[in-house]
Parts: sequence; C-alpha cells; structure tokens
Amino acid sequence: MEIIIGLIFVTLAGFGTGAGAWPMKIIKNIHFEQYVFYSMLFGIVIYPWIIVLINVPEPILLIKTVGFKPLLISNLLTMAWGVANLLYMICVIRIGAALTGAILSALGMSVGVIVPLVLKGSGLFINAPNLISVPGIIILIGLFVIIVGVTLVSIAGFGREKILGSQSKQIKKEQASGNFRQGLLLVIVAGILSCGLGLAFVYSQGPIIEAVKQQGAGEITANFTVWALVCMGGVLINLMYVAFMMTKNKTWSLLFARKDEILYGAIIGIQFIVSIILMGRGMVLLGILGASVGYGIQQSMQVVGNQVVGFVSGE
Repeated sequence: MEIIIGLIFVTLAGFGTGAGAWPMKIIKNIHFEQYVFYSMLFGIVIYPWIIVLINVPEPILLIKTVGFKPLLISNLLTMAWGVANLLYMICVIRIGAALTGAILSALGMSVGVIVPLVLKGSGLFINAPNLISVPGIIILIGLFVIIVGVTLVSIAGFGREKILGSQSKQIKKEQASGNFRQGLLLVIVAGILSCGLGLAFVYSQGPIIEAVKQQGAGEITANFTVWALVCMGGVLINLMYVAFMMTKNKTWSLLFARKDEILYGAIIGIQFIVSIILMGRGMVLLGILGASVGYGIQQSMQVVGNQVVGFVSGE
C-alpha cells in the first residue's frame, strides 16, 4: 500500500510541477521579474515557513541539530535549481512550454536518477543498490529511452521553428518567440541544473526529518521543514536576480502594479510547494530506490504536465 501511495504522490507531484507554466500563458504582457518574485516568495518562503514556525517548537535548535554540512550541501544544490528555474521560465517564453518541459525534465531526470545510485543519499536512501546491479541496469535502459525521446523532441522543435518562419506575423506573435538554438542551449543547461532540487532532498531529508520528529512534530511538518530549510539557496538566487533586474530597469514600482501577477504568483506558489511535498513524501514511501525511481517518475509526469500546458495554449 505504501508503494502505491508513493507512486500516486510522485505522479501528482510531477504533473503539478510540469503544469506550473500555465499562469505565464494566461497573464497578458507578463512582468516577468515581478511574477517570479511573488511565486518564489509565496511558494518557498511564506507557505512552508508558516507551517514550520507553527508546529516546530524550537526552530533554532532544529537547525543546530541538523548541522552545518547537510544544510550547506543541500542549499548549494537548490541554488543550482534556482538558476534552472529562471532559465526554465525564460525558455517557456522563447521556445514554448511543451518543448522546454520535455528537454529540461528528461535531462534533469538523467542526472537525478543516476547520482543517488552512485553517491548514496541520507536516511533509507543510503541503502540504495549500486548503479552496476540489476535495478541499476534496468534504470540505465530507461534513461537510454529518455535520451532518444529528447533527441526526437529537439528535432521536432527545429521543425516547428521552420514552420513558424513561414507563417503569418499574427500566428507567430501568438506562439513562443525567440531564437530556437539559443533557447535550446539554455534549456539544456537548465535541465542539468534542475536535478538540484531532488538531490537536495535525497541528501538532507534523513537528518532533518529525524530532528523535526525529536521535537514531537508529525510527518507533514517534517516534509515541509525539509523544503523550508533546503530551498533558501534557490530562493536567494531567484530573488537576487529579480531584484537586480528591477533595479537595472527601474521597475520596482511594477511590483504592486498588477493584481493578477500577485494572485497567480500566490496560487502557483501553493501548487509548487504542494507538488514538491508530494514528491518528497512519495520518494520516501517508495523505499530505498525511491530517490531514483521516484524522481524518474516525477520528472516523467512533469513532461506530461508541460505538454498539457503547451497543447491547451495552442503551441
């Protein structure tokens, strides 16, 4: 039963994160930096820390118990994810949600699935089988299929770019814009860096969950606490970028200019934090292979979520 629940959780998590581009398809003439500011602020800072501060009696003691090293490593990993998150949103605008999501998720999956089998994670993940084992070889076969899929998706993207070049200006205006080759390069970089979010959980969840439970908190609070502590590096990258861009362009006044950007930023923040909570819990429920298999399923469903957004928006 735990395995079934774990499968459901990582499936929902993948679709939830994959469909996260939908507000950028709804908001007309979106103020990019302002929207990123609100989605990160609500999703990674406000929501999880409210849960932590309400349910964990001594947050400072918790941090001391976990120790400096796990928090440093996990936050460095989420800083990589933070860069990937910015590149992802830029690429959605340049080459579309469907193509961006497919390439990014597949590349992130390739790295995120293999690493826990080579460098063991924390908690139950420390007992994961080696890469050169029957489970490891089966996973490698699956990754080969993924690489073939990425290649086909990339070829399709070049074809789409060529077709758009021959269409009317109005049709092109309604589609994602930007140089495809530049967008493809950015999304490849983003794909490699994006696995930082999953790896941060794999290498930090053990000591953090144990420390939270020592203070009498439950499983849900423990999962929120993991993400609250490890995602600050990613948030810092995103907020520093938008602060720099708003200062450079003198657009701080736009931060409160549009209610739809605040509203959708708050909504997508809920969608994101719930999705990654489900991902983390699902990976644990799947057992010692959850770090690899669970993350692989989550990323696969993330591709589906991206494709749905692309299809519905007319890409």
